[in-house]
Amino acid sequence: MKKSKKSKKSNTWKIKQHRDQFFKKSKTLGYRSRSAFKLIELNKKYKFIKKNTKLLDIGAYPGGWSQVSSKIITVGKILSLDIKKMDQLKNVSFLQCDFLEENTKEKILKFFREKLDVVISDMVADTTGNKSLDCIRTNQLCADVIEFASKILKPNGVLVSKLFMGEDFLEVKELAKSKFKKVEFFKPESSRNESKETYLHCMILKTL
Repeated sequence: MKKSKKSKKSNTWKIKQHRDQFFKKSKTLGYRSRSAFKLIELNKKYKFIKKNTKLLDIGAYPGGWSQVSSKIITVGKILSLDIKKMDQLKNVSFLQCDFLEENTKEKILKFFREKLDVVISDMVADTTGNKSLDCIRTNQLCADVIEFASKILKPNGVLVSKLFMGEDFLEVKELAKSKFKKVEFFKPESSRNESKETYLHCMILKTL
């Protein structure tokens, strides 16, 4: 019986994962995902997570980025948010909801009791198999995160979010520049070479 194309693709992905140095390293060090190293690299470059940071992790499941943040933040606060239920992490609070729901912003501000220092997001849209469509859908999520973060961050706050180098990349970049004074892009070494992902680093909100 012949294996389906989907099955072959799945096996190829598994082989790549096992050969991947960052995947192996994440297992050795006990991180929930290999993407933990992306945040480590981003923070090494931009130094936005500090011991007293009040941080929101949007689309946090399975918790790799929250895990990295919790090792740095000792006197601040961390809230992780996702539609999927995330296993508990020490010094991390979790809210199971959609960040686009109307009352989510109020829930977040009630938890922190003030505006936030940092918003991070490594979120991607559920894949459809159509790379172009998946790129557009993930970049729309990034645009939604930019809009959302601009409402809950302090004036000198920082946003870090994933997006893809696709046809709507420039639109997302322009949106970020309309909200923040400083906008930069960075592709971590731990990001796979074949991936079109990059990370948006924005700081200091523009005043209206």
